[in-house]
Formats: sequence, structure tokens, C-alpha cells
Amino acid sequence: MNILKKAVSMILALSMCLSFALAEGTVISFTDAHGNILELDATLRAYTGCTLLGANGAARGGETNLGDLWTDALRWFAVSGTIGEYFDEDDVTAGNTFVDAGADHIVALWNGGNLRADIAEGIFGAEELAQVLPYPNKVAVVYLTGAQLLEALEAASQALPLTEGSEAACASFMQVSGIVYTVDTSVAYDAGEAYGEHWFRAASLGRVTIEEVNGLPFDPEAVYAVITSNANFNGMDSSYVFREAQEADPKSTVTTAVVRDVVWMYIGSELDSVIGDNYSESQGRITVR
Repeated sequence: MNILKKAVSMILALSMCLSFALAEGTVISFTDAHGNILELDATLRAYTGCTLLGANGAARGGETNLGDLWTDALRWFAVSGTIGEYFDEDDVTAGNTFVDAGADHIVALWNGGNLRADIAEGIFGAEELAQVLPYPNKVAVVYLTGAQLLEALEAASQALPLTEGSEAACASFMQVSGIVYTVDTSVAYDAGEAYGEHWFRAASLGRVTIEEVNGLPFDPEAVYAVITSNANFNGMDSSYVFREAQEADPKSTVTTAVVRDVVWMYIGSELDSVIGDNYSESQGRITVR
């Protein structure tokens, strides 16, 4: 693996040098899902030794390697403390400048519907990452009790198993970092009050079991810091638990950090721009049966 990393690093360096030689400060114009034209840094380069799966609804029906990578980046952003540089002015004024939880109580959740493309094996850049997430999402922190976290995962998994008819509702299914959980699709979802176009609040819980959180037993009474997107923070898809929790807790907040930028930070600083064998397959965090 070290030999591979060295070889890939040399290729990436040559690729970046070529980009600078052709046009220093080169940017790529990309139109996001809201019609905004973005200028992406064309010199960003990384390598993946496997295809990272997000296209064709792959991340809506079960764990994928891209979901693992994405949520690992978000959790790393918080656990490393890097997130502290991205609290907005109002938070800083109020003294809210860090994630108020220990590393063993920090998790990341990302809805599979917001992973829209694969990243093919080989060298990729900012445009490929923007195709995966063509939205201007920012990183958010919301504090949930264990009981709320369980309900959030129950609601997010309500449309499983993934079928042609359930694909739209399965957009809410959560990829995770720091959590191991199981969805038992033989247990019917207990649908309560309608929420949004495709979803219902959970009238009771029974489909989802959380086995562990960061290697420790799940505690329904504990408070967990959940790193996610501003969209889930504000209640997108089935995320009514997130919306209600953040409205009740002023420490919950949306940072100024753009999610795609955070994923690049993680790939560059933690993976040395090489996505290797640890992401060749999904890592066994989620069981759907």
C-alpha cells in the first residue's frame, strides 16, 4: 500500500503541475442542482482504488463505501476540532465555538438521497465530487438524545426495502459513521402523522436497533452530537426529529463549512489523497434484513 501511495502521489503531483502549466488558477464551471453556477478548483486531484457507489439509488437501500467515506469525513471534521474554525459570527459571539461532546459521543449521519453519482476508480477531481453532491449543503451540528437518535434512524428507514416504488421515500435512509445499526424490514413501520410528501412520523419504534456507538453500548439517555447537513438540520425528508431537536437547543447550529470542501479536506489530510482498501467495500455499519 505504501508503494501504491507513493506512485499515486507522484501521478497526482504531475497532474496538478500540468493543470497549473496549462492555466494557473484554472477553474471549472459547474451548475448545481439549484441552477447556481459554481467555480470549482480544477487543480484538486485524488485517487480511488475502487468505484465509490452513489449512483442509481445505491445509497438509498443500504450501506455503501461512498456513504462510509462521506460520513467519515463529517465525523472527522468534528472530532479533529477543525469544525471550530467554521462557526459563524453569531455562534462565536454567543460562545458556541466547538462541538460539545466527547469523541465517543460524536456521530455523523447523511441521507442516501444526497449521494447522486459514483466516483469511478482512478483519478478524480472537484467536478466528480460535485456530481455526487450537486447541492450547496453546509455542515450542521444537532444534539440528540439516544432515544431521539433511534427515532431519527427509524423514521429515515421507514420506506425500506428499496424498490422501484419506494425509491423516492428511501432518499431519507441514513449512511452513518460512528454507529452500527440494523433495520428489520420484516417489522412494519408504525406510521403516524404524515410528514412531507413521502414520509410519516414514527408512532412507535421497532424496526431499528442500534448495536453500538463508537464501540460503546448505545445509551438512550445519553446526548450525542450528530454531524449532518443543513438540509437534515432543517427537517428535510423524514428528519422531523432533527428539526425539533435543533429548535429546542441553541447549541445546535449550521456552520459556514461547505460539505464538499470538508470531504476534500478529509481525503487530502487524512487519506493523503488516496482512497485505498479500507473503502473498497462497505464496512458493516448497517444491516438491512
